[in-house]
Amino acid sequence: MFSSVDFLALFVSLPTRAASGRMRVWRALKALGCATLRDGVYLLPESPEHAAALAEVAADAIRADGSAEVYRLSGRDDAQAAALLALFDRTEEYAEVVREARALRDTLAGGDPAQAERRAHALFRRFEQVLALDFVPGEAQRQALAEMDALHAALARQRSPDEPGAAQGDITPLDIAEFRGRTWATRARPWVDRLASAWFIRRFVDPDARIVWLASPADCRPDWLGFDFDGAAFTHVGARVTFETLMASFALEAYPALLRLAGLVHYLDIGGLPVPEAAGVETILAGLRASEPDDDALLARASEVFDWLLQSYKEKTP
Repeated sequence: MFSSVDFLALFVSLPTRAASGRMRVWRALKALGCATLRDGVYLLPESPEHAAALAEVAADAIRADGSAEVYRLSGRDDAQAAALLALFDRTEEYAEVVREARALRDTLAGGDPAQAERRAHALFRRFEQVLALDFVPGEAQRQALAEMDALHAALARQRSPDEPGAAQGDITPLDIAEFRGRTWATRARPWVDRLASAWFIRRFVDPDARIVWLASPADCRPDWLGFDFDGAAFTHVGARVTFETLMASFALEAYPALLRLAGLVHYLDIGGLPVPEAAGVETILAGLRASEPDDDALLARASEVFDWLLQSYKEKTP
């Protein structure tokens, strides 16, 4: 059965002498992810944001002595609607990202770790750009997400060979009152999941928690509460990273700001759906980790970052 899909169509024409204006318009249309219907006609799926963006491009074209108008457009039948949607296909872009991700994973074993991290960061940014402009997600996006998750995991193993595997099973709700004044232990030289988990423990569970940094998980004493290593009291469970396991264990998953922070921690730790601010937060945490050889000092400074993020998310969440 035919189902109409509405698009916004920008009809634009610029005089040949307006070279700089033509370039500005072209760059703006490319940044928006517009599909080209034919020369001078550019499409975006209809939305208030796209309408405002195309109106701005049209105004720029008119200032450059051109003409521009925005119309609503849709296919007349299923075949034409499918043809219009196909103009937004990102399969080739995803395929190129997947090829580079696989090639990079193949070089991790014997390559330069710092160079691999730089290449990976550039690839993650490019993937996020493709993802942001994918208005018709499908199998190509799913496969690319899986490959980027695999690259995330491979880089995590390179940074920390003793990263925990995911345990299976249900998470039992716990009484916070029984976890006060305890000693908590995790692996030394913490990265994002361990830092965020330690912050969460002190912020929401055990304000007076003593955090012990283990040279090896085997050093964890029976009366300590281990987190983020295999066999720990709190670690990865199913698709959850340790931070998310702690949230579920102490029934704090209903708070929208914390859920947004959990999405950031999840992405930085094992991949998944990109988070816009992830690259900036990762850069800050990496800088802190490189400049603070003392793990207690590192946690104290990273905790400020997580406090800022939580406050920002509270302000942005209804």
